[in-house]
Amino acid sequence: MSAFAIDLGTLSPGRHRVGLECEAADLGLPAGEWPGPVRGAFEVERSGEQVSVRGRVEAVATLECVRCLRAFEFPLIAPLEVFADRAGSARRYEEESLERDDLMKFHDGRLLDLGEDARASLLLELPMAPRCREDCRGLCPSCGADRNVETCTHS
Repeated sequence: MSAFAIDLGTLSPGRHRVGLECEAADLGLPAGEWPGPVRGAFEVERSGEQVSVRGRVEAVATLECVRCLRAFEFPLIAPLEVFADRAGSARRYEEESLERDDLMKFHDGRLLDLGEDARASLLLELPMAPRCREDCRGLCPSCGADRNVETCTHS
């Protein structure tokens, strides 16, 4: 159970705004690469034992630029959408088929853990080729000079 969970015992039926916050390490993200907290802002709708969560997760990742190799902070805002039902409320074979669905989860009636979903959403938002800025000129392939800082004689 992660620290990024909604306490269902305090939610009456209807819509609610819920904010969550935890350290990146609590979600299994390396603290050195994820400085600061992970925050979530959600609209939670509870109808009986069914819960739908829609919102976003925010964090800052420390990445390395693929062009100049400098570390830089990259703010992330990732959408998160989860639908959950209470475990045991459906037939066993229905639960097994729904467990294979990435969007459907099951809860115990007390807590809905969003930790793994938040972690996955943040990791999916990371760029494949991060750049410190759009116009990063990178390193000179001949002498290794940082072209953002200094000019070299190589073309």
